[in-house]
Amino acid sequence: MRNLAKAPVACAALLLLAGNAAPGPVDPDSRAWWALATELSSDSMEGRDAGSGGYERAARLVAERMAAAGLQPLGEDGTWFQRVSLQERAVTDATLNGPGGNLAFLDEFTVDPQPGLPSSIELPIAYRGYCGAGVLGDVRGKLVICHGTRRDGLPNGKERDAALRNAGAAGLAEIADPGFEIEPPRWPYAYARRVIRSAEAENSEAFIDLTINADALDKLIGSGRAAALVADGATGRDLPSFDGGVARMTFAMRTAQYSSPNVIGYLPGTDPALADQAIVLGAHLDGYGFGRAVDGDAIYNGTLDDAAYVALIVHLMELRKREGYRRPIVVGIWTGEEKGLHGSRWFVDHPTIPLSRVAANINLDQLRPIFPLELLTIHARDDTTLGRDASSIAEAMGIVPQDDPEPERNLIRRTDHWPFIQAGIPAVNFVFGFAPGSASEAVYREWYRTGYHKPQDDVNQPIDWQAAADFNRFFYALVDRVANADAAPAWLPDSELAPRKSVAAGSVD
Repeated sequence: MRNLAKAPVACAALLLLAGNAAPGPVDPDSRAWWALATELSSDSMEGRDAGSGGYERAARLVAERMAAAGLQPLGEDGTWFQRVSLQERAVTDATLNGPGGNLAFLDEFTVDPQPGLPSSIELPIAYRGYCGAGVLGDVRGKLVICHGTRRDGLPNGKERDAALRNAGAAGLAEIADPGFEIEPPRWPYAYARRVIRSAEAENSEAFIDLTINADALDKLIGSGRAAALVADGATGRDLPSFDGGVARMTFAMRTAQYSSPNVIGYLPGTDPALADQAIVLGAHLDGYGFGRAVDGDAIYNGTLDDAAYVALIVHLMELRKREGYRRPIVVGIWTGEEKGLHGSRWFVDHPTIPLSRVAANINLDQLRPIFPLELLTIHARDDTTLGRDASSIAEAMGIVPQDDPEPERNLIRRTDHWPFIQAGIPAVNFVFGFAPGSASEAVYREWYRTGYHKPQDDVNQPIDWQAAADFNRFFYALVDRVANADAAPAWLPDSELAPRKSVAAGSVD
């Protein structure tokens, strides 16, 4: 039986801040949408981890609903499904002992499951602050402790990794930055897995890549200095360098190969002149599946991330099955987003409809209807006419459109519209916005601390039903405008993402 004690864990503070005690949606349209979202993110779907039985059940349900809505299958061999072959490497258990004690796997440290990871190893420890190339000194063969940071003027992740490898370090223990409050570290981690598409090349180096909970740093350095170092590192102050102690580690590994399907449907357009201008409506079906239990619950249901917005696209198709749109609609329900955008990348590389016939992608992800919809972040807002259309519709609804106010989170590259942008196809994605210092911001930050990629993202969490309904109406209006307009979506002349820069110059990931 599911641990139902987690419903209040979705935080009385969130409920108070959201100011919404309604038990569920009140309008008929929202009730129909939420019923499917509830079914897709129920415990019977087991969190829909790519390649799992729960994911397959959810994919079949989506295909059945598409068929009932009058769509045609656009997968492989006349089916609804486009299978993506995946390889998984997981650390099933690990130990890390430092001078100050043992760190708990997934609660206090995690590890990137590299192919060359040894079953056991001992390494001398070197602490090097932010790990800029100029302060490393002799770190050959050492596990180097570094503060993760996204502050201007300090090394970013790529620079830090390159400096360590060039200096001959054996591994990195990166302190997850508690000062990055706009998206705080998420402990415990659900699991330690690396998933790649089977055709991808895999790096076989033996470099050890750990992430450390800042609260456990004293166990790794054993000096009693951790609190001061973490406080200084979280605010960008100068940090010392020192060596001392040995880290003893063991790793138990598991590998697996499997496939997981995209679910792809097609709604023909009503205007033959626009038949080669399909609009792709996309959302990801996969979630985290089973993971480290939080408050007794180990099923990461992923209701808002992203079952609710798979449901919304399917529900819209059900609403429009008789009327349709002038342009064709491709419904792309992607797999493997949580493990690296694998499903959308596979579709773009192996399209079941020629990409020359795809005019645009409207993606639904990163949507959190947990406070009033007064501001709406529109990714790539100034890059395509999609952004202009979305802004116009939002403004007509009394919603203020905005560019991404937190570009350091790199959200534009973290969801399934990004492969379409890289392929030169206009695309757009949305995030609920908030005014700095507002109650809405407090709700949003708390959700990222307690709900994001956690079992608490389920149907019991507080929802602002008016905000949810407002976004749904916005989405319906946007699809109607884009799919019925005389002119196809297009890149704007000054776009930094337009094909001449994002494609001709190669990947900008």
